[in-house]
Amino acid sequence: MTDSATVAAPQAMEAFTFGDPEAVLDRRELFDYFECNLIHNEWYEMPVSADGLSRMLRAGVHHASAIQFKAQVLASTFKPHPMLSRSTMLKVCKDYLVFANAYLEQPRNVLGSGMQLTHSLAKYTRRHRDLQRFGFMPKWNEVHTFRRGSICHIMDPDVDQEVYGVPQYLASLQSSLLNESATLFRRRYYTNGSHAGFILYMTDPSPNQADVDSLRAALKSSKGIGNFRNLFFHSPKGEKDGIKLIPIGEATAKDEFLNIKNVSRDDQLAAHRVPPELIGVVPGNAAGFGNVVNAARVFARNEIQPLQTHLAAAINDFAGEEICRFDTYRLPGVDEPLAQELK
Repeated sequence: MTDSATVAAPQAMEAFTFGDPEAVLDRRELFDYFECNLIHNEWYEMPVSADGLSRMLRAGVHHASAIQFKAQVLASTFKPHPMLSRSTMLKVCKDYLVFANAYLEQPRNVLGSGMQLTHSLAKYTRRHRDLQRFGFMPKWNEVHTFRRGSICHIMDPDVDQEVYGVPQYLASLQSSLLNESATLFRRRYYTNGSHAGFILYMTDPSPNQADVDSLRAALKSSKGIGNFRNLFFHSPKGEKDGIKLIPIGEATAKDEFLNIKNVSRDDQLAAHRVPPELIGVVPGNAAGFGNVVNAARVFARNEIQPLQTHLAAAINDFAGEEICRFDTYRLPGVDEPLAQELK
């Protein structure tokens, strides 16, 4: 469409599309590896792409929130030890919950005595083919080999191989991607809505070119700040259907946006076994989620306590002494009076 008063020749119809927002994770990148392949015929690669898992952490808000919530609860109940700090434990918990693998290194001083355990990023730590040594590989051609016996490997066992752990939430990744896709679709809808919300189809012969130009200018000026304006058009001898407004999309697009968001959210929380009321999910009914205190207690017993036991057993077995201990997960001001009554 041009702004000139006359058109020399009919113009061909033109259609175009808007560029799509890029998803955090593409369709196939997550499952690049279905087995533990050897890098340089020496180091085992993880069965699931570590880069894909780390990027998935930013794909879904409920996926990231559940992992961060459990990591913070575990770190807050951890009892610091001279050989293991709370900040290091938080890093271990996040790695374990994201990758199902976590690594601690015990460096030695000049006398050969063990020093405080340090954290090694699970995203770049790999196991040697002899399953005894470990290496740090930030790039495929850069390897730092750790001293034999200096790495504590904490893993969530897999049923298909015993080299690395595999996250239990893999079954919910499609729901995370669906949740992200629904958000991107709705964002694209609102972004593009200000560019092409309708088609103004005019067949009324009464208006002249000056009237058409005035109408075009009025429509152009309605965009931007204050764009929700009424438009008056007067055509004394106009026909009944001389002007038609054909919407391209409705403001309430029937894409089941809310249902998709809610169902995919429930799948993610079910995979992480986190009650929705504990991570700020707003109930969709008047009754709510029920007693949040009882939900927190069940969550502490069924999810937090097994994680504490598993982490402590792996670290203490490696250290040869009890350096990893956890307090019982209690609700301040709620569980203390109950504990006193039970004594």
